[in-house]
Amino acid sequence: MTNSIEQRLAELGIELPSAAAPVANYTPFVISGNLVFISGQGPMGPKGLEYTGKCGAGIDIETAQKAARLTALNVLAQLRAACGGDLGRVRRCVRIEGFVNATSDFTQHPAVINGASDVIVAILGPIGVHARYAVGVDSLPFGMTVEIAAIFDIEPV
Repeated sequence: MTNSIEQRLAELGIELPSAAAPVANYTPFVISGNLVFISGQGPMGPKGLEYTGKCGAGIDIETAQKAARLTALNVLAQLRAACGGDLGRVRRCVRIEGFVNATSDFTQHPAVINGASDVIVAILGPIGVHARYAVGVDSLPFGMTVEIAAIFDIEPV
């Protein structure tokens, strides 16, 4: 499976970033049984936090989808770290949990989090299809536009 996931990444021209270190008192992931719980990730790029601001107040859906896509790549980077570098251990994306920094009248949270869902499915294929939620919040750490946490099922070592 690693080869197929790594092959998809190459075909899509995607290089996963390095897994980011936590910015507070938590761990980036926890493995319990066959499940990996990925802590909330943000749209961090090579130059730091790349997307900040609220949907409905200056951030349009297309920009927010780009933020969600980048955030999903950071989730997958943490997953790779949790799997000891072997994405072939991934059996399924169980759920992603999407938080959208939004004004109270913004209602397109699912469209924003589609940016994450679409790239996860593109990279993982059928095992990337997942349950999810997408909710709006009044603020997120450092003013980021989206935050995503996830749960994956993996092969045991």
